[in-house]
Amino acid sequence: MDKIDRLYAKASEYCLSFPGTSERESHGSSAFFIDGKKAFVHFRNNHHGDGNIGIWCAAPPGVQQLLTAGNPDVYYVPAYVGHLGWVGVRLDRADGWEEIAAAIGDAYAARAPKKYLAQLADRV
Repeated sequence: MDKIDRLYAKASEYCLSFPGTSERESHGSSAFFIDGKKAFVHFRNNHHGDGNIGIWCAAPPGVQQLLTAGNPDVYYVPAYVGHLGWVGVRLDRADGWEEIAAAIGDAYAARAPKKYLAQLADRV
């Protein structure tokens, strides 16, 4: 298993650990959905030759600007969904799994219905 496969496998496993989540192909790559409807993370490998091994994550208002300004080596504004506030995370440049997991968790929280968010309190 190469680096890209390992990063994808770990991110996929974490995305699917949240209540009501599923994975399917969307726009040419794997994406993770809540109740099969609301996307919260897309996996992207060298999208249109950008060189990034990353995930695109839903984010609350203002978070994209804070992250991309604070650490542009890791965070970027992704194509197509950047104007909606989503943030790209370069998996191969993040400062460890905790940073990636936090981005995925925040993406889930930004899109999940209250019934699932209540279940997250039990995950601590």
